[in-house]
Amino acid sequence: MTQSRYTKSPETAIDILARTLYGEARGEKVRGIEAVACVIINRVEKALKRGGYWWGSDVEKVCLKPWQFSCWNVNDPNREKILQVDRQNKVFATCLRVARRAVFGALTDMTGGATHYHVDGLLPAWARYQIPCVEIGQHVFYRDIP
Repeated sequence: MTQSRYTKSPETAIDILARTLYGEARGEKVRGIEAVACVIINRVEKALKRGGYWWGSDVEKVCLKPWQFSCWNVNDPNREKILQVDRQNKVFATCLRVARRAVFGALTDMTGGATHYHVDGLLPAWARYQIPCVEIGQHVFYRDIP
């Protein structure tokens, strides 16, 4: 298996990233799923460039950081879905393919370096005075969030 600069354990990272994508973007077309994957990879890249960052410096830590991706929150209804889904589910199979490409650096960043996003139609407090860098599918993406 090829090495990934985003994790020490590619198969674990692919699984966790795919479950995150399924929980956060399963209603999106492939491009929307890819955009969410780019946010996670951009967070890892930012951490690697700085020698660490509060959200973690590999795919697993970034995805599982508490309160960053709501699908992993203990009381989120998506959590049970992401833990039980398997490769037989067509959308999850797509998430696995996107995750594999992301973990091995074969995913082009169409978000312009975004490290944050939210669902279109909601405006979380952190986004209130920020300028989005792109909208893809049902998500609005941001970079340079303090």
